[in-house]
Amino acid sequence: MKQVLAWMGVFLSCSVAQAGPQIGVGVVYDYLDGDKSTYMKRVFNGGTSTAFVKVNILEILYNEDGTYQEVPLQNQASATAKDGLMASPARLIVPANGVQGTRLLFMGNRDKERYFRVRFVPVVPEAEDEFAVSAEEREAYKKERVAAGVKVLAGYGTVFFVRPKNTRFATVIDDNADRYLMRNNGNSVLVIDEFKDCAAKAENDCRPTTKHHVMAGRTFSFDKEAGREYRFTLIEGGQSKAIEIKG
Repeated sequence: MKQVLAWMGVFLSCSVAQAGPQIGVGVVYDYLDGDKSTYMKRVFNGGTSTAFVKVNILEILYNEDGTYQEVPLQNQASATAKDGLMASPARLIVPANGVQGTRLLFMGNRDKERYFRVRFVPVVPEAEDEFAVSAEEREAYKKERVAAGVKVLAGYGTVFFVRPKNTRFATVIDDNADRYLMRNNGNSVLVIDEFKDCAAKAENDCRPTTKHHVMAGRTFSFDKEAGREYRFTLIEGGQSKAIEIKG
């Protein structure tokens, strides 16, 4: 049975207007290697006014049947013993045509791989949002948005993989005449990047290119069709390998 990790990484809080802040966060998927504890994530603002961005983090917990839920992070009893992913700072002020970074810091148990949803949400700053701006600056920003006709803001959701401290890759491939199967016997996610399914004699006859994440203990597979070729890059942490298969 094909079991592949699939996520919709981008969300829109609403449609994007012509004026105002327009943020971008680069890639949708980020990976923290087993020997690292911090990761710098940059937020770009290609709009015409300052972007005030909240960073919200939820942990993604998977059930045995492959379904999942996103839950708020839980602090341990001790205020100094946190378990999960933190953003510092969690409030960003990104000038027009500028960039700001937040450091994603993981603290806690890394016996197994963990997954987090990191949301970057542009907002109109309010007093309770803890942005380092005065009341006068907040009011001026609101008036600027009204004058410019900015009524909507767009945000992004990314997925953050925290690999186990002792990361181990063990990929097993079963390639027969009719079917190709790859099993992840390691303890960290594999990436099937730029998966292309094309006609062997017509390179422009291709199905949509896809990307797959194969979690530990799961498989990626497909049935071969005569006259077609399958190409992708297998990524195991910092190692990548180009693979080509004929139907």
